[in-house]
Parts: sequence; C-alpha cells; structure tokens
Amino acid sequence: MKTAIVTDSTAYIPKEIRDKNNIHMIPLSVIFGGETYREEIDITAEAFYEELKVRKELPTTSQPPTGEFVELFEKLGKEYDAIISIHLSSGISGTYQGAVTAGEMVEGVKVYPFDSEISCIVQGFYALEAAEMAEQGKSAEEIMTRLHEIKQSMRAYFMVDDLTNLQRGGRLSGAAAFVGSLLQVKPILCFEDKIIVPFEKIRTRKKALNRVFELFDEDASKGVPMRAALIHGNIEEEAKELKAELEKKYPHVEFLLSYFGPVIGTHLGEGAIGLGWYKK
Repeated sequence: MKTAIVTDSTAYIPKEIRDKNNIHMIPLSVIFGGETYREEIDITAEAFYEELKVRKELPTTSQPPTGEFVELFEKLGKEYDAIISIHLSSGISGTYQGAVTAGEMVEGVKVYPFDSEISCIVQGFYALEAAEMAEQGKSAEEIMTRLHEIKQSMRAYFMVDDLTNLQRGGRLSGAAAFVGSLLQVKPILCFEDKIIVPFEKIRTRKKALNRVFELFDEDASKGVPMRAALIHGNIEEEAKELKAELEKKYPHVEFLLSYFGPVIGTHLGEGAIGLGWYKK
C-alpha cells in the first residue's frame, strides 16, 4: 500500500527537505493590498519581512481553495492508495476543513486528514515522521496511530515582541482586558484546544526566553531521545546562537532551526521566537 504525505506551507519545511522526503505541499497565501502571494512559492520569508517594513497596513491571510486540494488529491490518487494530509490547527485556519471536504469529494483514494492542532515546523515534525514511515511501507492506519501518539508529547511555546498583530488578526483568544494588560509585557503563548492562548505573563524578553527553556528542560532533562526546533521571526543570528547553546546542553536532542514564514509571521510579527519539541 502506497501512502502519500501532504502538508501545507505553514509547516515551513524547506523545499529540499520536502523533495527529499517526498512531502507534497499546498500553499496558504498572504494578501498585500490587492496582490496575493502564495507563501513558499511566490514569496520567501525574508522578502515578506522586508515588505512588512515598507507597508503601512498588515497583510491578510487566506487558506488554500478547496479546489486546489481536490486537484492535488486526484493527481496523487493516480499513484497512491492513501493520502495523509497534515495541517495547521483548525482553531486558527480553515485549511484542515478544506482537506476534509476535498477528501470526501475525491474518488479512488482514501484521504486521512490530520489536525496538528499547532503550526510551523512543529506541524512539520508530523509530516516528516509520516514521510519516514510511508517510505518504510507502513500503512496509513499505522502512520495515523503514530501521529496521535506524537501529539501526546508535542509541546511548543512562543513569545512575540508585540501582540498587536495577533489581537488585530483575531488569532489570540482570551479576555480583552487580559490582552490589554499583556501589551506591556512579553507573554509566553501556546496552543491549547487548537487556539493560541497566553500561557504566562513575563516582564522582559530575556526572562520569557529563560522560562521557555525551563519548560523545555522539564522534558529534555529526562534524557530520552527528542526532536526539537527553534523557530524565529526574521532574527536568524539570535536563533542560531540559542540553538547552539541548547545543542551543547542536550546532546540527546536533535535540533532544527526554522522560521515563522509569511502567513504565521503576519500574526506574530518580526522578532517572535518559539521552541517546540516531542519525544521520538
């Protein structure tokens, strides 16, 4: 049984890694003015952050049209018996629902949509693990079981420099008064029940980062093999330094460096940083 792995652009898996692992990608878009850019295809993360500096208005974001899913699934159906389609949290985007709808419309191939309940390279971890298993000839059911297993240990926390974009884009849940009081601090955010929520209020960026590392240490100090990713919003040098520090301290953890691309960067803004991990 051949299983195809699909994810969306917000997994931010570099093209060479997608190609090497045979992962198919469907893009979300950012819209500046009246111009639509498919992320990872028409616009890179670097170009997006440059554009953000010169534009006064925040771009908007849009999910892939259901028709694009249908087209991709039909094409893959000619070669594969099953498709596992892994997407960003259904609490912040309709992309997962688009995969569900398209899966019901195509014939001749079984589609297994998977809601990662998260985003960015942490969502990408599911796709990479699924691709490794598909390559080994595992069935779609076996892969889906493993993805649900990963979800039990998957954790991610992130910090934004400025909450304004998240608030304006309607992607931050929580009482307005609490959100207002957060504007003076560096809150740590996380995904809970598929939506972005404030986890803790912390006064300074340095303390917030240290708190994220403390949370990571709760799992990493146990010495079990783990995969982790440091994710940044256009602050690559700082992220590289932090990754090097963590690699030194936790040799049993496989670390990746990743980024918040255009769609997620629209909501988090420049300067955001995150850390996500799971047990192998």
